[in-house]
Amino acid sequence: MVAKLTDVAKLAGVSPTTVSRVINKKGYLSEKTIQKVNDAMRELGYKPNNLARSLQGKSAKLIGLIFPKISHVFYAELIDKLEHELFKKGYKTIICNSEHDSEKEREYIEMLEANQVDGIISGSHNLGIEDYNRVTAPIIAFDRNLSPEIPVVSSDNYAGGVLAAETLAKTGAKKIIMLTGNDNSNSPTGLRHAGFASVLPEAQIINVSSDYSPIRKEMEIKSILTQQKPDAIFASDDLTAILVMKIADELGIAIPEDLKIIGYDGTYFIENYFPRLTTIKQPLQEIARLTVDLLLQKIEGKDVKTTGYFLPVSVLPGKSV
Repeated sequence: MVAKLTDVAKLAGVSPTTVSRVINKKGYLSEKTIQKVNDAMRELGYKPNNLARSLQGKSAKLIGLIFPKISHVFYAELIDKLEHELFKKGYKTIICNSEHDSEKEREYIEMLEANQVDGIISGSHNLGIEDYNRVTAPIIAFDRNLSPEIPVVSSDNYAGGVLAAETLAKTGAKKIIMLTGNDNSNSPTGLRHAGFASVLPEAQIINVSSDYSPIRKEMEIKSILTQQKPDAIFASDDLTAILVMKIADELGIAIPEDLKIIGYDGTYFIENYFPRLTTIKQPLQEIARLTVDLLLQKIEGKDVKTTGYFLPVSVLPGKSV
């Protein structure tokens, strides 16, 4: 049952007029009252309908896109393709940059629902399952296990990890290391790690946090290259792989003679502006099409299965292996 404004008023112990004033930010209200009303709205899953009067029951034709870092080249390219696919289907987009901030992500979700978006595509995961299960708009996730009820689209991360390991192993490299970002054990991205380890169970896997500043990241990678002395590295994203190549060049380590490097993502940017890097290519165009197709099916009220959407990856050859 959908919560009404009067339900919020009753739970918060205030009048419906006060709830309306909190929603519309009108008049003087104490912080305590505002907090009580906001808490009641959140508990009941009440979404103020900002567009209802003007839309008169029609679809807003709006889709919300929530991603962790829209300046990141991979997310930027994926968002570009999603926006293009949605526009072709008659939908406009609202782009939300969650920046690994749970409160920011929660506020964005509330804002999207308040504006009656038809659906949400999320590649971010800062909130708990309960937060996502409260959302009434249809959701499709990219590369994130948001909730058992929400379909997930991703590249075949496990096969990508296997492919990277096999590509390096074939070169005869003996000391192969994998560099990963944040722990993504609850995400399909963590399957890159599992696929790599299935081929090279003895290989060392080192975490270099995605939250590190570029300077800190450089220090960590320099330490790995000088102390561990690997002869091959699989970086779980292309930007880390490029950083490894930069530091290796500075240290006088010859690529690929002394150090072989393979990345993961294979964006248009890498393919055209950094062709030196060998990488595992995610099929971004197909990911965008499938994600949009599934979301539109959900918007139309069709049953959509929640698992099994793994798109094939391939090796994008360069000169680093």
